[in-house]
Amino acid sequence: MRFERACGVLLHPTCLPGAYGSGDFGSAAYHFVDWLVGAGQKLWQILPLGGIGPGNSPYMSSSAFAGNVLLIDLDELRQRGWLTAEELAPAPTFESQRVNFAAVVPWRMDRLRLAATRFAAAHGEADAAAFAAFCDRHAGWLGNYALFMALADHEPSRLWCDWPAPLARREPAALQAASALHAKRIAFHKFCQWRFFEQWLRLKAYANERAIQIVGDAPIFIAYQSAEVWARQELFDLDASGQARVVAGVPPDYFSATGQRWGNPLYRWPAHAEENYAWWTERIRRTFELVDVVRIDHFRGFAQYWEIPASEATAVNGRWRAGPGSALFKAIARELGPLPIIAEDLGLITPDVVALRKRFAFPGMRILQFAFGDDSSNIYLPHHHEADSVVYTGTHDNDTTLGWWASASAREREHALAYLACDGAEMHWALIRAACVSVADTAVIPLQDVLGLAGKHRMNLPGRGEGYWEWRFDWSQVRPEHAQRLAALCRLYGR
Repeated sequence: MRFERACGVLLHPTCLPGAYGSGDFGSAAYHFVDWLVGAGQKLWQILPLGGIGPGNSPYMSSSAFAGNVLLIDLDELRQRGWLTAEELAPAPTFESQRVNFAAVVPWRMDRLRLAATRFAAAHGEADAAAFAAFCDRHAGWLGNYALFMALADHEPSRLWCDWPAPLARREPAALQAASALHAKRIAFHKFCQWRFFEQWLRLKAYANERAIQIVGDAPIFIAYQSAEVWARQELFDLDASGQARVVAGVPPDYFSATGQRWGNPLYRWPAHAEENYAWWTERIRRTFELVDVVRIDHFRGFAQYWEIPASEATAVNGRWRAGPGSALFKAIARELGPLPIIAEDLGLITPDVVALRKRFAFPGMRILQFAFGDDSSNIYLPHHHEADSVVYTGTHDNDTTLGWWASASAREREHALAYLACDGAEMHWALIRAACVSVADTAVIPLQDVLGLAGKHRMNLPGRGEGYWEWRFDWSQVRPEHAQRLAALCRLYGR
């Protein structure tokens, strides 16, 4: 599927400004949409909207379907009468340019519990009907998710495989008893999902009405400690006790000499094939209810994936295994038709990965920070770009462009300066210009690069378990010329 020639900005909602310790779906998000319009942008790319996992990563969610409740706009709950202004007095440990998750998570969850309790105690007919309709519309995943989260709240230090055996094995009598025992907790988690979905879809509509499309992100894997692994154990490569037999990751690469051991359970692909990939089809369907375009993370894993024995501490001693290949995407297309999907085809890309992407006309990704370490044959150099691709200065896993430039080798610097015909004084704008001029249909720029921020503002460093995903910006960092220069480049190069 060919995309309209366009440009967008990469920014996860947690990075937005706001009084409550982390960005959310409140007024700052609407202001950011307005800023995108003024900057001549057509896309807002975000990271996965699911709940965060170990290390605060949005790629280790507790559900493939549920949303991150930390993104709920608390001011809207106050306006509905479910919270008071006094209860929203920000904690003194909150920071304006960093998400202090240790402080933010318990503070926000306490407020959500207060709101859910007040909703349960007194609500009008319209709200009751809307909540019931939401629960009915999402019944395919919401019940399992809410029960899983309730049980996880009750046993916060234990993995689901260590729960009482009848619950771990999902025996009907045990599930029924747990549902009755934890009814209030279950109702709380359903309430939070109701508010998440309603608020996000309202924000998405606001963006769409202003010709801004949302580019979402679908991680190929989900966390072991998740509702879907517990609820559909037959679809994952688990041993007899329910523990992961093998886990996901990638071999040694540009980012890490020992590879990356992500730790997600791997799929039992023959079981997915037996049900004609129904779980995956439903997952993609639900994702497209939330976003306009989907970037599928780690696309190469559908051709071949790196299998690491769960007992291994690093990713070095893994092996390549065949993925589902075209069968998965054929099944999805039969049910959902052609879809605007971006394939994250970074890392060690073999001909079979390229063939799979091209067979379904999914545009791939080109990262300009990767372009200058070799010679003129480097595929990330703009003269090798193809129309069916998405060009980035860098992604959420890269350093900021100024951070990259500060640590670039002498060879990279010499090549970049000659290729871009610049003096390096504003390397972030040189790469942004190169992205905009590229023949790639789509260009996406991390907000850090638009603002010209140094490496300490990077979002993530692959292979590091702590200290990342925390970056936020403040409106004081945004000057009129940022939007003006970006808009001018988009006009100049037809984006």
